[in-house]
Amino acid sequence: MSQYYKVVITGATGGIGREIVKRLDKKSELIILVGLTKNSLDDLKKELQTKRVFIIEGDISEPHVREQIKILAKREGGINLLINNAGIGDYFMFEDQNPDLVIDILDINLKAPMLLTQSLLPLLKNEPKAEIINTGSIFGYIGYPGFTAYCASKFGLRGFTQALRRELSDTKVNVRYFAPRATKTNFNTNNITEMNIKLGNAMDSPEKVADKFMTFLTHNNYQKKIGLKESFFVFINKVFPKLPDIAISKQLPIIKKYLNK
Repeated sequence: MSQYYKVVITGATGGIGREIVKRLDKKSELIILVGLTKNSLDDLKKELQTKRVFIIEGDISEPHVREQIKILAKREGGINLLINNAGIGDYFMFEDQNPDLVIDILDINLKAPMLLTQSLLPLLKNEPKAEIINTGSIFGYIGYPGFTAYCASKFGLRGFTQALRRELSDTKVNVRYFAPRATKTNFNTNNITEMNIKLGNAMDSPEKVADKFMTFLTHNNYQKKIGLKESFFVFINKVFPKLPDIAISKQLPIIKKYLNK
């Protein structure tokens, strides 16, 4: 990958996104920050030393926002790094979850990154070398109670990543999947944090996750799962799924205790 990145990053002002952007600063010649709140985007832009930094305020599930990103990226001479980082979560029993929230989760976590990637592919393919990194989750490998729609979206994003990587294997565009475990950000409600503490689940700082991301960025691995314990559990879930079934069923009373109401 080129020493200097030309970046589009969605979810740029979230906990993980902000820390990734700060680490891409001085390594980039162009950064296009995409987020929901102009004030937060402006504040982040002021922290950066990269000369060409642009902001796009809006919801990436909206077609006109994706079109703005494409127009700006094309006007500025193209990009060589797309980070699909925006996402929303849930913590409800599926039976009780608002159907509109289910739709929003699938739209923002899966449909929007797919369509944004599709629109930017011509620009990425014009580069000598380019990367698409989709921010997924350990829950993109392990179905977990209370996060049914979220898991479905991240499983889908992982499948999209794999299929597109193979589809583009005869090009200079590499497509990869980055999977954090639980992280201490505003993404998680207090209920989720309390549940993780009660279950003894590790929770990383956004800074640690961003450091792992930057290491992943400089290597050629197709995917990165954060956490040895979590990675082992993913392996067991793949080859002996009955064992995680049993383990998670024992956690179910605690999971239900801390559900969002």
